[in-house]
Amino acid sequence: MWATPVEISRALDRVLPFVQKPARYTGGEYNSILKPWNTTGQRIALVFPDVYDLGMCNLGLAVLYDIINRQPDMLAERAYAPWIDMASAMRKEGIPLYALESRHPLKDFDVIGFGLAYEQLYTNVLSCLDLAGIPLRSANRADDDPLILAGGAACLNPEPMHAFFDAFFVGEGEEAILEIMVAWCEARTAGLNRTSALRRLARIRGVYVPAFYHTACQENGRFRSLELDREHRDVAQPRITRRIVPVLPPPPTQLIVPFIDIVHNRGALEIQRGCARGCRFCQAGMTYRPVRQRRLAEVLESADRLIASTGFEEISLLSLSSSDYGEIKALVTALAARHCEDRLSVGLPSLRLESFSVDLMDQLERGGRRSGFTFAPEAATERLRNVINKPIGTDELLNVAREVYSRGWTTIKLYFMIGHPTQTPDDVEAIADLSHRVRRIGFETLGRRSSVHVGVSTLVPKPHTPFQWLPMAEEDTIREQLGILTRRLRGPGLEFSWNSPDETLLEAALSRGDRRLSDVIERAWILGAGFDGWGDRFNRDAWQQAFASEGLDQNEYARREWAIEENLPWDHIDVGVSKHFLATEYKRALEGIATPDCRDSCYACGILTSYREERPLAPTGTWGCPPIKGLRQ
Repeated sequence: MWATPVEISRALDRVLPFVQKPARYTGGEYNSILKPWNTTGQRIALVFPDVYDLGMCNLGLAVLYDIINRQPDMLAERAYAPWIDMASAMRKEGIPLYALESRHPLKDFDVIGFGLAYEQLYTNVLSCLDLAGIPLRSANRADDDPLILAGGAACLNPEPMHAFFDAFFVGEGEEAILEIMVAWCEARTAGLNRTSALRRLARIRGVYVPAFYHTACQENGRFRSLELDREHRDVAQPRITRRIVPVLPPPPTQLIVPFIDIVHNRGALEIQRGCARGCRFCQAGMTYRPVRQRRLAEVLESADRLIASTGFEEISLLSLSSSDYGEIKALVTALAARHCEDRLSVGLPSLRLESFSVDLMDQLERGGRRSGFTFAPEAATERLRNVINKPIGTDELLNVAREVYSRGWTTIKLYFMIGHPTQTPDDVEAIADLSHRVRRIGFETLGRRSSVHVGVSTLVPKPHTPFQWLPMAEEDTIREQLGILTRRLRGPGLEFSWNSPDETLLEAALSRGDRRLSDVIERAWILGAGFDGWGDRFNRDAWQQAFASEGLDQNEYARREWAIEENLPWDHIDVGVSKHFLATEYKRALEGIATPDCRDSCYACGILTSYREERPLAPTGTWGCPPIKGLRQ
């Protein structure tokens, strides 16, 4: 399967009238960048392996697209996983997966960079490679095939996908992506073979080349350790250190404006990276440390540019905990004043459950229609909130609910988890009790116009968190708890939704997996798995057959309790937070002891030691870490 951009365009003229949302596949959107192909020496296709409607919302790829296209000798173009109907038409017509900007086949690029945001994208990666005419497995690729690179949160345990990627990048790629592009393209120009070119990449901090390592197993086949091959010890490291940028670079402000409505059809602006709260279940909160925030003036100027260059009527100020941004009140006040005539809608996701958050949203929404207000207490009892390190008083939660309703919001959305360590049936009943109490406050304040939406998910013990050693809750326990909530969360003004236990089991197995899962993933894909994050597309039978055919069990991966002293399949990935700190937090969780916010007092998580060379490069006040006595700052 091979084609030129002209041939692809002609084929698309025949195909697009007969597929859903053809604008997903045309390119040419406002602010997209088409650079001259023949005179630009280094080329990368940035691929989000899910449908366009979701992929266009991914800020990480938008950042890389902006940075790369600013380089005079580099170009970046985009591709997304085609939906079922389009993929079928492409196979029938012989259309390879292509980049939207130039319609060059992906195989024409030097590098194909996949954004792996979550584990449910794994089978879509194989679909994209297959449609591009590129061998699925790294070992089967020729010297002239593109580099197949992955980055994103799902690379924090790269082992389940190790067979399909030539290299993984671990961490924040704003600086490293340029180093990777130069190293790979120079190696190709010099005529180096694939292994020699990968050896050049392995020298770059944050790059992991799985072919240079091997797994040692126990007699029963279980993982024992991952070891670096002797012949590559001169270029690669036994542990891959997550890369960070000490200073957040200027955010992209000329975001691409889609032709169709997408999941989050608005401008996105990152105001801060990292979180100091230390929720023990939260992988992002552990792995995006340290907290780094943008200056107020930079955020305001970027917001002005973004609005002017896109015409978006809504922007979202992104952060893991928006109300923790040091100048959040001044930012909200300034945005409201500067854009009062535009009736700009500003979103603040990830607000803490406190009156201050209500004040912020009240200021942003003044004069507008009040609809939903979202909080994520995650547990309904104060004891269990101490276990997960999200200490919020129940009285405080109810007082905030009263404030929300009294200021005109009609809906409160509450998100909880089940499957927490030490969780009891009483803790589950408390979810229903608390939800009913919030609904009662809504009825007292607004009458029947008020409502409570309750969403419940099951805890997946993620790598690089204090809960990484835990087993996921047993299926019978999960279904029993969901049954309790289904019975109790009924009636006027209540809406209840939950995650499928089967889908959660797969997520847990993939996130905690080792190298044996590459065969499982490929087998599931052959059996028809794909778009696994879409509930109506989830193919439970394909995954069960795939695990069984390889003699493996999802429960073994998802529900095994690891001993703290054991080697874990992801231990070779160093995110900067020490395993000792995670183990200490795990023990404190089981004892029901909360650890306060680390912006005021350092608990020696390891970040300041791991990045002691980076911190002096950051302007004073932009890192949310206190100094440690005796550590060189």
